[in-house]
Amino acid sequence: MKNKNLTIASILGMLTIIFGAFGAHALKEKLGVEDLKTFETGVRYQIIHVIVLLLVNMYADFSQKVKNIISLFFFLGILFFSGSLYAITALQIDPNNIWFVTPLGGLFFILGWVKLSISFFKAK
Repeated sequence: MKNKNLTIASILGMLTIIFGAFGAHALKEKLGVEDLKTFETGVRYQIIHVIVLLLVNMYADFSQKVKNIISLFFFLGILFFSGSLYAITALQIDPNNIWFVTPLGGLFFILGWVKLSISFFKAK
């Protein structure tokens, strides 16, 4: 695989559209307003970070190592943040059982943005 990060980001982008459609159609009648908003938050954060992942991995002034670190933080952020919101709403997993997962995902997003800003600052 020539560029794993771009491939994974593209797959996550496709999944974002699938999840968004699933939420808008299949879950609309099954979830309450608050749960649907929570699900949509997961979708929104996922698509924002997918777009950033695509841009980061196409940016020529970052080394592959920097791209990999930022990508890893954002991949983990999507998995833990958005994934936990999907699990809580669509799979009806009790939030008390996975309460720590969502903020952990948020922390990974923050770390990715910190690394991104430092990398831009240091870029030639």
